[in-house]
Amino acid sequence: MAEAKRLQAERERTYREQALKLFPWVCARCGREFSGKRLRELTVHHKDHDHDNNPPDGSNWELLCVYCHDHEHGRLTFEESYGEAAPQPEPEPAATHRPFAALGDLLKKQE
Repeated sequence: MAEAKRLQAERERTYREQALKLFPWVCARCGREFSGKRLRELTVHHKDHDHDNNPPDGSNWELLCVYCHDHEHGRLTFEESYGEAAPQPEPEPAATHRPFAALGDLLKKQE
């Protein structure tokens, strides 16, 4: 068991180091930038959730902060439990008010 944990830690260290060389140090979800001591808060997320799928081009990885990474795995747990995607908040409605729509007409009247 200890050997398996050691190998897993070594594998994680290797793909994390590769990912940090390939990608900018920015969370792919929230856009926060990381450097210095805070770099440890930036994690590697496997897009297909298979931690053994580590292509050298990084196509299965994205860098996520610890908060977004937790949210992503929580969403997956919800989908597995309920068989559907977690409810997403309603998108903000597009603005329908056009404050300058009649500006041209108003300016013509003032001439």
